[in-house]
Amino acid sequence: MNALADIYTRLPDSIDDLPAPPNEAAVEEADYRSRHWSSSIPGPLKPGSPEHKRAVADMFRETFNPYRPSVINWPKLDPVTLRRVTSLPIWDIAVQTEGKARLRMAAYANVVTDPDMKDAISRNAWEENRHKEVLSKLVEAYGIRMAPEPPYIEPHDVEWAYLVTGFSECVDSFFAFGLFKVAQTSHFFPEELIETFEPVMQEECRHILLFANWLAWYRAVMPAWKRPWFEAKVLAVWVFLIYERIGLAKSVDGEGNEQAQDNNFTVTGTKEMTNQDITLADFLEICLTENDKRFSGYDPRLLCPKLAPNLARTALWVLGLFGKKPAILNKAEVGLA
Repeated sequence: MNALADIYTRLPDSIDDLPAPPNEAAVEEADYRSRHWSSSIPGPLKPGSPEHKRAVADMFRETFNPYRPSVINWPKLDPVTLRRVTSLPIWDIAVQTEGKARLRMAAYANVVTDPDMKDAISRNAWEENRHKEVLSKLVEAYGIRMAPEPPYIEPHDVEWAYLVTGFSECVDSFFAFGLFKVAQTSHFFPEELIETFEPVMQEECRHILLFANWLAWYRAVMPAWKRPWFEAKVLAVWVFLIYERIGLAKSVDGEGNEQAQDNNFTVTGTKEMTNQDITLADFLEICLTENDKRFSGYDPRLLCPKLAPNLARTALWVLGLFGKKPAILNKAEVGLA
């Protein structure tokens, strides 16, 4: 581990207690390390093995990016762009989702007994808190009106809550990678804002990489008699998530008015972010391309989330049967190569 990584081995209690990287070269190095990692452990990394578990913990610790929300220089937006950004119906849900995620992951980390996994999941909770801080700073910088945050209550079933959060992030991040690319290529967000959020997007990639490998490890070391109940719980989580995304989440704004927010914004938001006619097939192709790019720098022996990409490929195949193939044939022309 190099000297820069040594500085951030132990996370501080406060996000703003992170020491600032000494120069721009150190910032670039930290960003590169957050995207590229391979384990020095030889041979296969079989889930359930000590080697796999150690590699997962090493990956999450050594790819940590030490950016600080309080020192982000939020770019000044022209009136049109400011109106576009502040009118997006996502900020309340985004802030509240990160707030719930940090609590749920911290609660689950408290009951994990394995030191490596406990460390990784604790760090994940810390980073979720930093995501919430980033969003809070953005809301403050651009004067976005927010609904009052609900109280964050520690879950009774911490394993259920952790599974809900983990699987949600696996699905939502897949579509968010595509939306982020659409926002960039359509110039819906200015380049400065894209650059500001880029570390957060890559951090989500690391989070779901951790979750996928934790899940494989947990299943492998679980006593056989517990497995049926756990798989039933996983199935129930998916039923809950499907139900949640079918409906609309309701919140109350600052004046007591009920405000509808779409949990499916990651899928439907392309119309908000571009003047181009992006079909469902186009969007799924973008999501798949971006998903592959974000995972490409990590050790291929680690397990990547597969459900959302496989569902997208299946949907593209079905759409192709009806002649609705992606129109994006030259990816380089739209910045996807």
